[in-house]
Amino acid sequence: MNKTLLLGASIALASLTGCNSTPTKDVSEQTVLDNYSDIAFAVYSDSLETAKALKSATDALVANPSEETLQNAKDAWKAARVPYQQSEVFRFGNSVVDDWEGDLNAWPLDEGLIDYVAASYNRNASNLEEGEEVDQSAIYSVITNNSLDIDNDGSVDTAEISASLIASLHELRGGEANVSRGYHAVEFLLWGQDLNGTNAGAGNRPFTDYVNGEACTNGTVKAAAEICVRRGQYLTTAMDMMIEDLESMVAEWNPEADANYRATLVTEGQTGIKKVLTGIGELAGGELAGERMRVALVANDPEDEHDCFSDNTHYSHYYDIKGIQNVYLGRYVRVNGDVVEGPSVNSLIASKNTDVAKKLEAQIETARIAVEGLVTSAESETNPQTFDQLIASGNKEGNKIVQDSINSLLLVTEVTEAAAKEIGITEL
Repeated sequence: MNKTLLLGASIALASLTGCNSTPTKDVSEQTVLDNYSDIAFAVYSDSLETAKALKSATDALVANPSEETLQNAKDAWKAARVPYQQSEVFRFGNSVVDDWEGDLNAWPLDEGLIDYVAASYNRNASNLEEGEEVDQSAIYSVITNNSLDIDNDGSVDTAEISASLIASLHELRGGEANVSRGYHAVEFLLWGQDLNGTNAGAGNRPFTDYVNGEACTNGTVKAAAEICVRRGQYLTTAMDMMIEDLESMVAEWNPEADANYRATLVTEGQTGIKKVLTGIGELAGGELAGERMRVALVANDPEDEHDCFSDNTHYSHYYDIKGIQNVYLGRYVRVNGDVVEGPSVNSLIASKNTDVAKKLEAQIETARIAVEGLVTSAESETNPQTFDQLIASGNKEGNKIVQDSINSLLLVTEVTEAAAKEIGITEL
């Protein structure tokens, strides 16, 4: 089956959440936190398994570069984003997740730190304050250079592509755009730069960028075979690091462990519930509506798009709001179709005020439908427009689709704050 159809089918399946506003007999802070943790464990376990499938696909690409193996790796990357994006609702309230997340999903990245870029590219040069110098890390290109002259002292030996090297370059000198690892680094290594601006089209890296031999390329330019070998080493190492990172988070939520984060959280009572609601409110308003949508819309800048190389942003945003809905209703549909379900924060709020619980449930669903409009636009058979096209200056209809999503998500945050007060949480 076509991967787009698979993703579309998963949206349809994940949308069937049902209504969970009626208080259940066994709902309590303890049981809600137990189920919340079960969902976290399932989501991170799914993220790990789909990352392993992605690694198998990238290994096949490196071993046998072709149009087919490159496309398979791209499809696997998109599939891996489905469960991972549903995990982001566990950020913000849970510091163990938020402190770790930057290694997996940091963005936007200065791709020139990793590999070749267009001659005109330097993201850091576009927003300089008067008198400020360009951060040259945006054009270091670890893959195409065996050494880097950082701060004019030639201190970094990059001859060997290793996990320690990649980790040392991540957020180099405190620069948040100096991203060297995680989903978006892998995305760039599979798609390459998207040079289409707000016009149609994603990155178009050729499979020959991985060919070990005379056919090796840097895009449209012939390159030494060593460069393609190094690119493959970088991709393989980045994937190994991603899997190790996900394994560590699966362990934090494992119900069989005695001394992990989960073991503490499920005993925290109202403090734990506050973390749940903080994750919902902050992801909806501050992160998704603010950092990921409004910033890009106001600037009309595809460089601020979340999945800017693959143009997969519509799905990443959709699965963020789906993750919010999962946690609020206490129900997650796993990648294999199994369902994890139990006492929910919705039911806990409904035990105090059914109307408020229903209002938040309805607002989350309204936001889900609004964000699904991004998917509908991107997958349209007559006039497909991805997120980077929707935010273009002068695209009034496209801007409205994005703005409607922003407005709905901001209301989720507002209603979440009101709902929290019903169970004695006065401030998130």
